[in-house]
Amino acid sequence: MKNKYRILKIVITVIILGFLLSFSLKRFSGQKITDNKISVKMNEKTPVYFIDEKDIKEIVKKENPSGKVGDLNIPVLEKKINALPAVDSANVYLNLNGKLNLDIKQRVPVFRLNKNGKDFYVDAKGIEFPISKTYSHPCMLVTGDVKPAEYEKLAELVEKIDKDDFSKKYFIGISKDKDDYNLLTSEGNYKVEIGDLDNIEFKVKGFKEFVEKYLVFQDPQKYSMVSVKYQNQIVTTLNPYFKENDSILKAGHKELAATASAPAMVRKAEAKPKPAEVKKTVTPKKATSSSKPKENIKPKTASKPKETKTSDKKPAAKPKAKIKIE
Repeated sequence: MKNKYRILKIVITVIILGFLLSFSLKRFSGQKITDNKISVKMNEKTPVYFIDEKDIKEIVKKENPSGKVGDLNIPVLEKKINALPAVDSANVYLNLNGKLNLDIKQRVPVFRLNKNGKDFYVDAKGIEFPISKTYSHPCMLVTGDVKPAEYEKLAELVEKIDKDDFSKKYFIGISKDKDDYNLLTSEGNYKVEIGDLDNIEFKVKGFKEFVEKYLVFQDPQKYSMVSVKYQNQIVTTLNPYFKENDSILKAGHKELAATASAPAMVRKAEAKPKPAEVKKTVTPKKATSSSKPKENIKPKTASKPKETKTSDKKPAAKPKAKIKIE
């Protein structure tokens, strides 16, 4: 008998708990999700404003027109928010008091890329996303045909520039010309050619030493390019529009012209036949003055002197004229 009473108590308790639970769930499902019960948190370290709390609340209302907790599909809502281009990750969950929590992390642009006439942002993971009509994030501008496989390395370069006081002061942009990257500077019209994205720290260090030991004593308008892409050397290109460079450029042009004309003169000298070799040509004894071979005869051709007619003697043998041109 005692066992029957125990089993009966357990069954009755379970039924009562189930009834209370269903009643609570029904009441919980019927609750309204008002704006006061929607909590939106942005978890990114760098503040960005591609989306705000108002935008998220509008998405919640669209996904749950009735506003009831029971009609809200949390996985679908979470997927919808994660599909936003500016969202890196989103976590959606409900509290027991019916409060809807949305923890959202937005993408933080590392640089803005202008490619094929289109502008878009790229984050630290190398993921591109479109620019916003309502918000523009301050970041470095990159131009040129940058491949998606280079996004992450380029993002690392930009982050290193932002963290270094010297680099942040000098470099204001990056451009890609064919396969070489160039850092655009804030002083003067020159750019710093770094080549590929390898050994960036070493290249920037070399440019820093060049600036501190030499460029600070020069006019920044003097150069159009400073190249640090070669190992253990820095190559500079003069600015042709800088007046003080006129004398240097003229002297350089004269030197180039002299070196270019020297080989041409040597070739002309070698093209002429040597006098000693011309004199070695044999002429017949009784040949007239017109029978002498001309000096301007073409190479590798034999000149045939004219034969003089005699009554008794046989004509002389035909001489062969040879001219060697080196």
